[in-house]
Amino acid sequence: MTLAGVRCALFTVFLLAAPVAGVQASDQRSNLAGVWEAQRNFGPELRGRLTIIQRNNKWSAQIGEKITNVIIDGRDVNFEFPDGQGKYSGHFENGNHTISGEWVQAGAVMLGNPVTFPVTLVQTSHSQWRGELIPLDDHMTMYLVINPDAEGSLHVFLRNPERNLGKFLDLDRLEAKGNSVSLYRLGKDGEKGAEAVHGTYDSNQDLLSLDFPDDGGTYQFKRAGPASKFSARATTSSPYRYAPPKPRGDGWPTASLEDVGISQSAMQAFIQKIIDLPDDSVHSSNIHGVLMARHGKLVLEEYFHGMTAGTPHDTRSAAKSMTSVLVGAAMLHQEPISLATPVYKTMYGESLPADSDPRKQRIDVENLLTMTTGLDCNDSDPNSVGNEDTMQSQTTEPDWYRYTLNLNAVRDPGQESFYCSASPNLLGGVLAKATRRSLQDLFRELIAKPLHFGRYYMNLSPTGVPYMGGGIYFEPRDFMKLGQVLLNGGTWNGKQIVSAEWVHASYAPHYPLRGVYYGYLWWVTYYPYQGRVIRAFFAGGNGGQILMGVPDLDLLIEFWGGNYGDRVLYVPQRVWVPEDILPAVEWGK
Repeated sequence: MTLAGVRCALFTVFLLAAPVAGVQASDQRSNLAGVWEAQRNFGPELRGRLTIIQRNNKWSAQIGEKITNVIIDGRDVNFEFPDGQGKYSGHFENGNHTISGEWVQAGAVMLGNPVTFPVTLVQTSHSQWRGELIPLDDHMTMYLVINPDAEGSLHVFLRNPERNLGKFLDLDRLEAKGNSVSLYRLGKDGEKGAEAVHGTYDSNQDLLSLDFPDDGGTYQFKRAGPASKFSARATTSSPYRYAPPKPRGDGWPTASLEDVGISQSAMQAFIQKIIDLPDDSVHSSNIHGVLMARHGKLVLEEYFHGMTAGTPHDTRSAAKSMTSVLVGAAMLHQEPISLATPVYKTMYGESLPADSDPRKQRIDVENLLTMTTGLDCNDSDPNSVGNEDTMQSQTTEPDWYRYTLNLNAVRDPGQESFYCSASPNLLGGVLAKATRRSLQDLFRELIAKPLHFGRYYMNLSPTGVPYMGGGIYFEPRDFMKLGQVLLNGGTWNGKQIVSAEWVHASYAPHYPLRGVYYGYLWWVTYYPYQGRVIRAFFAGGNGGQILMGVPDLDLLIEFWGGNYGDRVLYVPQRVWVPEDILPAVEWGK
């Protein structure tokens, strides 16, 4: 039986299994076996048309029935809705015909930290401005797969595409007594471990209610049907047939695979392979999207598990590479920052701490770009004080710039590269300090507008500034443009975004790191191809977020995924790129 057949058979088993009253040990298999799904939406409530109105020298902002006062101070426009529902900071532009600014959306279950995103309001009358508030949906989706073994035990795994909660819970077994249900972790030697999740089963409604107190509370699970997004594509779908991407007016020209010298049959087989991947473990590859472009034309765009072209996706650490592009763009526009800009002097001014290690004063922007600061910061070492998880979980110092600046120097800057998410984040602080501009404004002006970005959402640190170490949400086709800029020698549709010199330095292999090489916040690796070795650069993020460029082939590849914290996330760049994609690309065409 094919992998697709196995998945279809699994659905058939539980669809045909009729629930009966009560849950006894003898009928657990027929009652509970199969795939169950649940989703909870945590808001935000405020969304839709946002209107600012001036009446009798008083200003107010309204969304639906919610109204709050607006503070106007010269060109600045600020207001906040009560109870943490959201706030806005903007300013008048174009002779007061528009208000450009940023909305701050509070974090909740999926998001964790607050996010900020641009909102522009356009004047519709003498005293009224309007725009659309489209927040990032804060939701959690759970798929519980229950499989009986030959001895009658019920084994389970949990799939959670937003955060991969199932991997961290490491569930293995379900036990039911009466209407009580318990999920247990995997113990030693395959035995039952500690209870991790508790809930109930209502046989009359055929409903599982499970409690996840740290992740949103109680979820109501219903049986998944053939159209469930648990599967890559609906189990009733026909075999995959390739079709070129459709133009969307976002600046991407489109073409067919054959137009740019890529085998359609090979790519058709590859996408079918992804559709047929087994959904039999929390450690199975969970691919949300695959896109490809060659010679500047988008030629493949496929989404799975409910993702679409308009779905903003978490980039995790892949957004570090965006920070590199932003710094290069600032230098192109002659902002007061360079590779030699001193980090500590820029952040502290002339008031450097008297006891500062002399090595710290030698740290410059290039050290942040290559993660060679010499500070005690290594995300791979849980004992490193600068480790990202340690920095973000501590509550003593909410200013993550200052937290990083206070780390001890343990080696000379430039001596060795250690993966440190605090470095690109601090780089954002240096950029903002040197230019005296907000990171939101810089990104909007230098990247988002010239590249015609749609929706994006920037993750915020506790002090309210964008976190440049990762976690920005982008629409797939927009994030892909950053890789195309590098392949184009720094341009997008004829507009120079970064210099050609910046491009070459960005994916030069400056330092060995984690078995490959590191450039300016871009990874660098090499692949065998038709008897030669070719170089590739890529942005990489936890979960399987990959944006890869292959300059020798003028090829761009993008993957999106949900395998957060699981080593299977490396399969796309380590296995599929060299074995499935590169052999399908014709040299010199």
